[in-house]
Amino acid sequence: MAREGNIMSKSVVSEHQIADPEIALGHFQKRLSFETDCWDVYHAITTGTQDFVLLDVRSPELFARGHLPGALNIPHRKLVESNVIEFSRETFFVVYCAGPHCNGANKAAVRLAGLGRKVKEMIGGITGWLDENFELVQEKKVTK
Repeated sequence: MAREGNIMSKSVVSEHQIADPEIALGHFQKRLSFETDCWDVYHAITTGTQDFVLLDVRSPELFARGHLPGALNIPHRKLVESNVIEFSRETFFVVYCAGPHCNGANKAAVRLAGLGRKVKEMIGGITGWLDENFELVQEKKVTK
């Protein structure tokens, strides 16, 4: 706590209730069930342990300019059952979009979950990927 004269004041960080550790543990564990990050996706790709389908949910034009290695392109608006039917019901998807200023990955996750599909969002998107100094590729994969 900071002192203002003889009065103790709270910072703007601690002015709201701080969660009990048990509640915080549940919250942060739950977040990890919904999202992953660029480093974890990169690790899976580069170590051959990728056990998910990576979906770039941006437009085909943006996908063509550069995307993550091995990503398939299905724009979030086109995530319907007929465009994922080729994948088994047990397939786990990781979706990403442009970055923190874009909610395309969130929209894609909603659509996939609504189809009864397992999904995580890669936080940071393309922006986060580039911030980590990972490279994009330009080979053409699948655009639905």
